[in-house]
Amino acid sequence: MPIGPVSNSHRQISVVEPLSPAFERVKQMLFQPFEIGKWFVIGFCAWLAQLGESGGSANFSQNNFNGNHYNNSTDNFRHGYTQVHDYILENLYWLVPLVIFCVVLGLAIWVLIVWLNSRGKFMLLHCVALNKAEVTEPWNKYAAQGNSLFRFRLVLGLIGMAVMLPMLLIMGVLIIKMVLAGQPVIEAILMVAGLAMVFIVLVIILGLIQKFTVDFVVPIMYLRGGTCLQAWGEFWRLLCANPGLFALYILFQLLISIAIGIIVVGVFVLTCCIACCLAAIPYIGTVLLLPIFIFKRSFSIYFLRQFGPEYDVFPTAPPTAPAPSGLQPFPGAS
Repeated sequence: MPIGPVSNSHRQISVVEPLSPAFERVKQMLFQPFEIGKWFVIGFCAWLAQLGESGGSANFSQNNFNGNHYNNSTDNFRHGYTQVHDYILENLYWLVPLVIFCVVLGLAIWVLIVWLNSRGKFMLLHCVALNKAEVTEPWNKYAAQGNSLFRFRLVLGLIGMAVMLPMLLIMGVLIIKMVLAGQPVIEAILMVAGLAMVFIVLVIILGLIQKFTVDFVVPIMYLRGGTCLQAWGEFWRLLCANPGLFALYILFQLLISIAIGIIVVGVFVLTCCIACCLAAIPYIGTVLLLPIFIFKRSFSIYFLRQFGPEYDVFPTAPPTAPAPSGLQPFPGAS
């Protein structure tokens, strides 16, 4: 049964408070004691949970721009566009089936990645909540929740593509037309600017939905065992009752991401990019960066726990039965 939002009238919620227990959780899971086998098992769960989300290392290149270069580039673009246009028209008989095949294959791979990633979210949460290195148990136990999360994210992704891809196509066509014409068109520039602003807003909205789903809806599903929509309904009430707190949470998450990025870059530099090369290897990179993934997962669930015991994913120790009144235990008693 869904539980309504918790009132904050008697509870102090802080975005800084979860830092200390999140760091402590990382120490307990990975360093007290250090077990390489545990790293690799939890690392596999984290790898699934990050599948399709962690991009490769960013590549930055320097380009020289000057007037002649710009003019030559424009002429080359027009010439290349004409060649490509003519080539496509002459080879439509095999290009169209190839494009359809690539689109279908790409969608199939994307669906598979989203499904594995959705199942991995619950596997990683299971490991962090119970301080266990398990794969089979959470894979089977949270199959229904993982599949519900997958369906929600699949529909959300398809809606996003259906809305945003045509916008990108329209902007691309308008820009190409202006480049081919050799002069800017005010109406086209205004339309591109307007579409770009709407596109950015949509990206932010979809990003927030994804962030809230992973950080809070997944733990609610983990606790309640319901569907993703049911968990979103419960979280929505919590969000509407505390919009300022969750806005601060997002801002603080940005600061944390910047700090983590600086630390990671510093480690890469100090190790002469050896760590960077290892981090680029699938799965191995996730194992190396496992403290970061556990910290981020821990931070969100410790923040959620502040809203009440009904949002606590960590198991509580059963209370010990008190000794009978008037009787005191004595050493050696069995």
